[in-house]
Amino acid sequence: MKTLCLISLGCNKNLIDSEVMLGKLSDYILVDSPKDANVTIVNTCGFIQSAKQESIEKILEVAQDKPKDSILVVSGCLSQRYANELRDEIKEIDIITGVGDYDKIDKMILDLNKNQKIIKSNATFLIDSHSRVITGSSIHAYIKLSEGCNQQCSFCAIPNIKGKLHSRSLESCLKEIHHLVEKGFYDFSFIAQDSSSYMRDLGRKDALIELIDRVEKIQGIRSARILYLYPSTTTNRLIDRIAESPIFQNYFDMPIQHITDSMLKIMRRGSDKNRHIELLKHMRKVKDSFIRTTLLIGHPGESQKDFDDICGFMSDFVFDRVNIFAFSSEEGTKAFTMPQKVNSKIIDKRINILNKIIKKQQNEIFKNYKGKTMTCIIDGISKTSEFFLSARDIKWDREIDGEILINENLTQKPLEAGYYNIKIETSKDGYLIGKAINRL
Repeated sequence: MKTLCLISLGCNKNLIDSEVMLGKLSDYILVDSPKDANVTIVNTCGFIQSAKQESIEKILEVAQDKPKDSILVVSGCLSQRYANELRDEIKEIDIITGVGDYDKIDKMILDLNKNQKIIKSNATFLIDSHSRVITGSSIHAYIKLSEGCNQQCSFCAIPNIKGKLHSRSLESCLKEIHHLVEKGFYDFSFIAQDSSSYMRDLGRKDALIELIDRVEKIQGIRSARILYLYPSTTTNRLIDRIAESPIFQNYFDMPIQHITDSMLKIMRRGSDKNRHIELLKHMRKVKDSFIRTTLLIGHPGESQKDFDDICGFMSDFVFDRVNIFAFSSEEGTKAFTMPQKVNSKIIDKRINILNKIIKKQQNEIFKNYKGKTMTCIIDGISKTSEFFLSARDIKWDREIDGEILINENLTQKPLEAGYYNIKIETSKDGYLIGKAINRL
């Protein structure tokens, strides 16, 4: 009996790559603990310092308890960046592979030569098979549009790790969606490092709109959303097309990172404050729009005035969800060698100030949900408690936008994964609590 433990760290783009490896190793029985596994794969993240630390700690933890004659595989962004260091420092690792060989993992294990620990290519991996095993949901799946990135953000190591933008063909995406719909999936999230640049590497500027057009024609899809829109490549036309769609939700995930012209220039974001505001206002005009963003605080050159301006902007423009990250100085990026570094204590203080602004807004947003009946998706048992089912507004992406805990069922039938009218009763500790009214 062959057993496999796969530990997927980092973002949902990493999760897709992990699902590809699960598909290639489908003859293995999955186990929860590396102690019970013939093969353990740690699919790592290496984007920022905290993610690198988490990956290293997990590799060391697995290596310490590694059973005799088992195989430890380290894959993903961290191993793409630091293959030699991992080989030299953690002798228990048997296979080190990067971001280009997920679909070859079965062959790597079969061909393992323990005297040659690094098996890594510089190829860009793009899904083009049906062997992927979807995890975490029986109705929702992520679809990866591209790999790599052509943007030149000063702080980002992704182009160094994954290379230039390399888009999947539209036919490849549609083929995978058709296959997943046949298997019973009908809620989709489309992701990439920069989704709004989809197929710009192939000279096509409106391919994302074409994707929406084509996806809408697929029978069986009930809802979809697009993640990671980039300000300089997001157009008003794209926003309008999403707003018109009966399938794609009015979900706008656009990481602005900052708002002052000085910081946007230093960060090399390719857009200015006025364009940011124009895009955000255009999104907010869309009925029932849901806007998510990301902020990067403490980038070299960020003055007190820059920070005061972002606080002022965030107080005036209310986002539905906000992620805040502290600047992480990553080798190989432009920001790594920039002067005017911001002290870490100042960064922490600034993040605490912003968090207070955002927390107050989020509390008000959640209060406004009380008493509303919304179209929601029940995904399954909540990770918070086995006594609740987990639901989300149909616009929300799975896991990252929050959770509605279902504590009452008025449908007269057992609840299962699917679409329901949910009435929100109250909110508590960052969760909404509601009851299922009827299935849709």
